[in-house]
Amino acid sequence: MVGKGDYLKRITSGTTKWRTLEIGEKLDGSSPPSIFIGSYGYPKVYAGPMIAPYHGSAILDQPEQWIPNNKTQEDIIGFRLDLVRGKQLVSIKELDNKLVQKLREISLSENSVESEAQFKSIPRGMSFSEDHSPFGPSAGIEKFEIGNFKFEQHLEKAYYDTDLKAGDGIWDLYTDGVSFSQIQKALSSGTLGIGKERKLVPTRWSITAADSTLANRLYRGVIYYDILENYEVYEFSSLNNYYAVILLPTPWQYEWIEAFIHILGKEEMIFADHECVVGKHNPKKEYSSVGGCYYSCKFAVLEALWKMKKQAGALVLREAYEGYVPLGVFNVRENVRNALKQKPKEFDSFRGALTYLSSKLRLPVSRFMQQGVLMPEMVYHTQTTL
Repeated sequence: MVGKGDYLKRITSGTTKWRTLEIGEKLDGSSPPSIFIGSYGYPKVYAGPMIAPYHGSAILDQPEQWIPNNKTQEDIIGFRLDLVRGKQLVSIKELDNKLVQKLREISLSENSVESEAQFKSIPRGMSFSEDHSPFGPSAGIEKFEIGNFKFEQHLEKAYYDTDLKAGDGIWDLYTDGVSFSQIQKALSSGTLGIGKERKLVPTRWSITAADSTLANRLYRGVIYYDILENYEVYEFSSLNNYYAVILLPTPWQYEWIEAFIHILGKEEMIFADHECVVGKHNPKKEYSSVGGCYYSCKFAVLEALWKMKKQAGALVLREAYEGYVPLGVFNVRENVRNALKQKPKEFDSFRGALTYLSSKLRLPVSRFMQQGVLMPEMVYHTQTTL
């Protein structure tokens, strides 16, 4: 059985049709603001800014804005590949490094930051991943300067509070209305947490850490709300994906099942993971087998329930279709968020919800049932209680 990670690597290996910028060893532009901290070689990592060769580039690193602004997959890839990554090898605790200090200032900035970079060589290549959004060419950075900037006030407050735990800082920023992408970058640049414990956090780790932290905080509130009365189905389609969220009139339990259909040929790959099967009430502790999308979806669902002031179980089905390209877990988070903003279809039975979805999904519902644990459990449970 091919694992999800290996399968997605096969997909990203086919992205060579895209072309990146051709630039020299000098670049004058702006950072959206955006930084990237690698994970290879941890605890020594490659850290640096992401710079566009033009000014006013905020939209390039604001995934919350892409779907509401009707950006297509081609739009997103196109402007993400305009981001040039500079990098320097540093220790994760080397927060007084001059480049790291500038990365911190960028990550806390309210708006795009004017930037000038001198690279050690001409930037080359591109990067696609399920974990993070694409970006364009990269090279070692020799010199980096930034212009004037203004800190976002809530991020600035959290940065100067060196007695505030990282988890509390993430939650405070979220409840203050700071966007997820801004919170994640602040965590990645080592600006959150108890002073002596602060460190750089690789970008893909910081995304999952922020999703997971917020989901767990929301869960603590959601479990005290009244349980939803009916089965509700929410749907959304974008970026060559279809999402269906079924909210269940049960205590919190959650299953994510995703199908990749004919992306590379005639294959139909299905991956799944779950937590809190009926009778158990503890959030998942081990890392999910399906990766960061599990936590981004979980956060989006619990966020919606928290706003509804309702408790429910959740079964989330995703189909990715021909033409799909991995764009990072924002794809899941923001699509599920948008699904849960739609008006739901209500059903008085789980079977009724599945019957409806059988007309919307390209794969038979039975295929998802075979891969899931919670889904067949729900069918059995509803049959035995009739």
